[in-house]
Amino acid sequence: MKKITINVPASVANVSCGFDVLGFCLEEPYDEMTIEIKKTKGVEIKILNEKSIPTDPKYNVCGPVAFAMMKKLNFKYGFKITIVKKIKPGSGIGSSAASAAGTAFAINYLTGNKFSKLELVKFAMIGEEIASGAEHADNLSPVIFGGFTLVRSIKPLDIITLPSLEKLYVVISHPLIELKTKDARLIINKKINLEKAIHQWGNLGGFIASLYTKNYELMSKTIEDVIIEPQRLKLIPNFKKIVAAASTYSIGSGISGAGPSIFSICKGKGNAELVLDAIKKITDKGNIEYNLILSKINTVGIKTIN
Repeated sequence: MKKITINVPASVANVSCGFDVLGFCLEEPYDEMTIEIKKTKGVEIKILNEKSIPTDPKYNVCGPVAFAMMKKLNFKYGFKITIVKKIKPGSGIGSSAASAAGTAFAINYLTGNKFSKLELVKFAMIGEEIASGAEHADNLSPVIFGGFTLVRSIKPLDIITLPSLEKLYVVISHPLIELKTKDARLIINKKINLEKAIHQWGNLGGFIASLYTKNYELMSKTIEDVIIEPQRLKLIPNFKKIVAAASTYSIGSGISGAGPSIFSICKGKGNAELVLDAIKKITDKGNIEYNLILSKINTVGIKTIN
């Protein structure tokens, strides 16, 4: 094949208790990417519907991923990458990760699937570092592996796939403002209180246990961040109001990635629809426009169209 079109989904990172290590993949929204081999060397990037993202391959996350893979493959040609962007940049649901992961997946597909999923995450991390200013894989891993993933280690990279429960749905509340991951990371105090760290480790372990045991009550207790979210709350419009509105019918809520989106995990589509209605009553009253999304967990990740 010389050309492939793929759907590359959004993702939620951190999930409150797992900063930089825990994430899950969404069905909606997703970017549509078309990657094709071109006869000349280099990388050409075209974004059809988003002018705020640079298309110079030196500054777009797709570029470094493609160049690294071409070098590893000793590839004599180049690639043309065309993107229809449906995941808003700076939304906190993995916009840059989608582009980086999609590039790695597509180039691997077009060149004979020589790399494992773990290796694709490694390549995609090269691009993601440009966007976030730090090397992390909590958004990339679920997009490439599907479902819930745990990044056990970065050096060496070790990713654990976790159970994805069929009954789980997610509501995303996205205020239509842009919050860059680099900026959101700058305000974080890197000195952590030991007592809070212990609390957080317990929550992360409990959350993972809840997936394996299908214990939704335990899951609800663990979707709590005592370290990062308290530092970022001021960056997220209506955070406390939205979390309170969702609490009656949701398992738990928190900041999605670096924000400004808020995720609310729910048991069953019916509860998710009730959460959506409750949140809408909050967002309709303010002067900030919101995009509200209801999605199932995507257990596959990236999907090929043709």
